[in-house]
Amino acid sequence: MNTHNKVALITGGGTGIGKATALAFIKDGYRVVITGRRQQPLDETLKEAQVDTTRLLAIAADVSNPDAVKTLFAKTLAAFGRLDVLFNNAGQNAPGILFEDLSWERWKAVVDTNLNGLFLCAQEAFKIMKDQTPQGGRIINNGSISAHAPRPDSAPYTATKHGVSGLTRTISLDGRKYDIACCQVDVGNAMSELASRMAKGVKQANGTIAPEPMISTDDVARSVLFMANQPPGVNIYHLMVMATKMPYAGRG
Repeated sequence: MNTHNKVALITGGGTGIGKATALAFIKDGYRVVITGRRQQPLDETLKEAQVDTTRLLAIAADVSNPDAVKTLFAKTLAAFGRLDVLFNNAGQNAPGILFEDLSWERWKAVVDTNLNGLFLCAQEAFKIMKDQTPQGGRIINNGSISAHAPRPDSAPYTATKHGVSGLTRTISLDGRKYDIACCQVDVGNAMSELASRMAKGVKQANGTIAPEPMISTDDVARSVLFMANQPPGVNIYHLMVMATKMPYAGRG
């Protein structure tokens, strides 16, 4: 296990990509804070990491709640004194709902987590990274292949992921003067709770249902760690990681 003093905060850290990334960062020597709505999955990640609270903190928080986000980042700063990496990973979906049947409540729930939550966390990280010594850090946003091309019946998810791309670009620009790099990882079909249905069969653009090849969450975690570990003057601005045979390129 490597050792250094870098600190990372990972949202959605109790399951799926967030959990795999937290474990990868711990193995690489980071001190890590994981957050999510439910404490139990966070505690399970903590148990699996087999490290104490000097290396890994599990703090339950709703990223769509501004006060909860402020408290989360204040606790991170109090515990570890700085923040080098934020992985904005928390997200949700409303799969398979016809556009004309999508309720306002379901739309808003996805927007609140995927876009508003990402903004709130990025802003708090930005403030810490701006004021710390040495100044700077890296914000990594979890986009999606949906940030490039939609699936059928995916309006709220696709809209928010296009919004994530816009935020990534503007944060990258606004962070330059503070040595804050912002980048985006676009994931295709990782075997997480959010995407596991893809392996069983998912609607294609022509309306048929077909299973799709998957990658593991560990594959994504390695990519995120690679982005995080670039020198301060280097930014992997966009990285797409997907199954080699995923029906994305061309016509599928």
